[in-house]
Amino acid sequence: MSKDMTIHLKYWKQAGPDAQGYFEEKTLNTVNEHMSFLEMLDVLNEELQLEGKDPVEFDYDCREGICGSCNLVINGQAHGPKEKVACCQLHMRNYKDGDHITIEPPKAGAFPIIKDLVVDRSAFDRIIEAGGYVSVKTGSAQEANSIPIEKEHSDLAFDYATCIGCGACVAACPNASASLFTGAKIAHLGKLPQGELERSKRVVAMVDQMKEEGFGDCSNFAECEAVCPVGISISAIAEMRKDYVKAVFS
Repeated sequence: MSKDMTIHLKYWKQAGPDAQGYFEEKTLNTVNEHMSFLEMLDVLNEELQLEGKDPVEFDYDCREGICGSCNLVINGQAHGPKEKVACCQLHMRNYKDGDHITIEPPKAGAFPIIKDLVVDRSAFDRIIEAGGYVSVKTGSAQEANSIPIEKEHSDLAFDYATCIGCGACVAACPNASASLFTGAKIAHLGKLPQGELERSKRVVAMVDQMKEEGFGDCSNFAECEAVCPVGISISAIAEMRKDYVKAVFS
């Protein structure tokens, strides 16, 4: 049998990129344990609107842990307390009646706040545009077995390709580094024959773009790996660094 809980919220409000941000507080008494975290935020906004107040802006799309839009920092942890789960798939049964929850946007210079809990992650798009693609002729698809690929390589490429670009790695990193995101995008292409031709050019272009966007460097804290909702390994960063050194000094 489901039950309702009382949850005490403290959430970030900010009217725009140049406005002064601040925390507001609100207690919800009708939080069902089966709600997702975002459904709980829907309840918050319904109550705020009934009180004549502005709702809290937060980002979402699929609500299925696939799109990476719901990039919230919950009680100081990207996506909340549950491992390998985006916050849209985090359920309120992970909390207890009377719990206090603080909700913030990921705070990094390369992720300027648009409003409240919504940040601009277009820096990720520009990193992808710099080299996260393969230049191949379009047309009818090749027969699947025409290019032999070792299973170890294809499995690794798939693991790296699962990155959803949520930005949890940036939010968790003390340096606000995007190395795990960039490394994953580089490694998943570099592990496949189709990405081999542009491998050196790609890694230099994407790493340089990452630096230009203002992200910090990696110091191997591994906080990024700990909060990644799809469990991408920091081995992606090692792959990126190895390829970068080869590309620059060879």
